Amino acid sequence: MTLIKSISGIRGTIGGKPSENLTPIDIVKFTAAFATFIREQRSGNHYRFVVGRDARVSGDMVNHLVAGTLMGMGVDVMDVGLSTTPTVEMAVTEMKADGGIIITASHNPAQWNALKLLNHKGEFISDKEGHRVLDIAEEQGYEYASFDGLGRITEISRMIDKHINQILELPLVDVEAIKKAQLTVAVDAVNSTGGIAIPLLLKKLGVETVLPLYCEPTGDFPHNPEPLPENVKDLSSKIRENQADVGFVVDPDVDRLAILAEDGSMFGEEYTLVAVADYVLKNKKGDTVSNMSSTQALRDVTKKHGGTHYASAVGEVNVVDKMKAKNAVIGGEGNGGVIYPALHYGRDALVGIALFLSHLVKSEMKVSELRNTYPDYVLSKNKKELTPDMDIDNILKRIREKYENEYPINTEDGVKIEFGEKWVHLRKSNTEPIIRIYSESATKEESEELANLIIKDIETVAGE
Repeated sequence: MTLIKSISGIRGTIGGKPSENLTPIDIVKFTAAFATFIREQRSGNHYRFVVGRDARVSGDMVNHLVAGTLMGMGVDVMDVGLSTTPTVEMAVTEMKADGGIIITASHNPAQWNALKLLNHKGEFISDKEGHRVLDIAEEQGYEYASFDGLGRITEISRMIDKHINQILELPLVDVEAIKKAQLTVAVDAVNSTGGIAIPLLLKKLGVETVLPLYCEPTGDFPHNPEPLPENVKDLSSKIRENQADVGFVVDPDVDRLAILAEDGSMFGEEYTLVAVADYVLKNKKGDTVSNMSSTQALRDVTKKHGGTHYASAVGEVNVVDKMKAKNAVIGGEGNGGVIYPALHYGRDALVGIALFLSHLVKSEMKVSELRNTYPDYVLSKNKKELTPDMDIDNILKRIREKYENEYPINTEDGVKIEFGEKWVHLRKSNTEPIIRIYSESATKEESEELANLIIKDIETVAGE
């Protein structure tokens, strides 16, 4: 059983003992702390929060606790019910709310749930702000409202429809071209809220045939909900059996998008953003941003269109901050997270689908042919476990010193070393004595070889 208190929210396994798991007591405590934090940030006597959730089994219970606690803090609750993370983000600004809470553990298994915390812009709170929330919770620095100051709850329907309608209004979403193509599209929504949103989006985009798989929002995940190759075999079979043009799979809260080709093969989760960015940049000149652990294929595509690619620290809030600083026209994360600021500053699988389909039909290619137009890189993910007494910061410092006179190095988030067309990124875990090692090259063998080289460097520095 686990409870993880991070700057962007609180996640953990349901049940068990308080402070060790995500129990009702912990849910109330952190919700009250977040409401107190928002009061510190926002002047006024009246506060409103948007609350929405994915379809996991514990969601209804957590939702009642969150809504009740906010009301007890004197906050009015706008409950959008079963929803997606990007829909809740957009609802915060749509309803001019002071903040928002998304009840979802994203790609984590069914026994997990979480509170994702949004500011009044519908964006995740920053590192500094997150630490303030954790401090308030630790100190129990919150005070509930008296009987005559309690908040009220209002149930809001059809926010997903409003979200989709705003996507359809985007100039780069070509509904007529998609409709003309008479596509057959398969969808795996892992029995969560993507099963509500994606078929509706596809129908409004003019997709002729939608093949739903696991689209009942029961929260009964039929496979591990992370959209990785080993978890989408059923969708792959459905595509081949029905001769579908493309398949889409999302995580339970619909902020990550993975694509499957017409032969059932993975397009590559890292390449979701690459393809969408290629389409956006063909139509609007500008720059791009992704985090330092994402594929360099985005850099190549950006350069091809005359733009500049910038790398941010890992984490959606960091990507968004750099996108705003560089006025990027498209950005995101290599886990299939597309951030399109023309709609909003949040990872959004729905807008990713709309832009990708527009790109696909205008390219007049099959999905596999489109994938072959992009540079091929292979990303390898490893980790090195150390003992708790080791100084990980010093280890990273010494690795940096070994290579800094010969290769470009970025220390914005750990240590990233660029070896020509290859790179390695080292980050320490915030919760365990672990160094995570991401490496990318043209082949799997080269990526693993680079990772093993750095692991040996770590072992040498650590005295192993």
